Amino acid sequence: MLRELLSILPGGQRVVLGPAVGEDAAVLAMPNCYLVVKTDPITFATDAIGWYAVQVCANDIATTGATPLWFLASILLPPAHATPELVRRIFDQIAAACRALDVGVIGGHTEITADLERPIVVGCMLGEVSPDRLVHTGGARPGDLILLTKGVPIEAAAIIAREKREELLSHFSADFLDECARFLYDPGISVVRDAQIAMQVGGVSSMHDPTEGGLLTALWELAEAGGCALEVSLYDSPGLWLPNGRKLCEFYGLDPAAAIASGALLLTVIPEQVSALLQAFWQAQLPIFPIGRVVAGPAAVNDLRKGPLPRPQRDEIARLF
Repeated sequence: MLRELLSILPGGQRVVLGPAVGEDAAVLAMPNCYLVVKTDPITFATDAIGWYAVQVCANDIATTGATPLWFLASILLPPAHATPELVRRIFDQIAAACRALDVGVIGGHTEITADLERPIVVGCMLGEVSPDRLVHTGGARPGDLILLTKGVPIEAAAIIAREKREELLSHFSADFLDECARFLYDPGISVVRDAQIAMQVGGVSSMHDPTEGGLLTALWELAEAGGCALEVSLYDSPGLWLPNGRKLCEFYGLDPAAAIASGALLLTVIPEQVSALLQAFWQAQLPIFPIGRVVAGPAAVNDLRKGPLPRPQRDEIARLF
């Protein structure tokens, strides 16, 4: 249905990459570069919502090969909780995240909105990239190898530990939950550094940030955007699954493969550059896992052990809210 809805939208002048399934940022031709633009709402997380808003938008800029540069935010506050302390906390989080990425805040909007149960922050990030360095989700081609950095689900673990802490304390230790909550910062939900390292090595045909729907949805989006099939070995790579994230998901009966997974970078690389890429990530002390390859055929995701993997209908975290 989304593909049909996108087809009725008007285009515009200088649009290099517009709305499409699997593509998370728009690309516009400027006189000396491409301008890359991304917008995304944060609706699951509340205690670090400003930090999340900056990071997830910056991720989708970085996965095009661009550098995140400017940020705007629309902050919607529930009447019952719109205190000066809440507003200050959100602004402080946005400021800290932008400083960490060397991003400037250039505008936005703040209001108290009726009928909201929790704060919502809608972020908009802009960045720049040279036309010859642009990468997009649909760039994968048969023969490319598929890799994933850090592991999954980083973001789901952080959200569950932060939002359900009181409920979980009777089942998990405070130290365990504190460790999961810190996943927001370590290993972190940013993939900006991951993408920069990959672009420095070269040979990258596509990059994608697994967000809503987790790794499975990201794989499907990569396949659909590129019009190709993926052969993967997700369940034969134990290091790929973060033990803490898996424990929290399984406690609530959630599939960790379909839970929001910012912090991991999914990328496809031409075979000739894979060794150099693995070496670069090893030197940077960032985990990276070869998980499969791109093959010719209609969009599909097939696990070599489990067979065809269905496309998730919604993110598993949504079941908690």
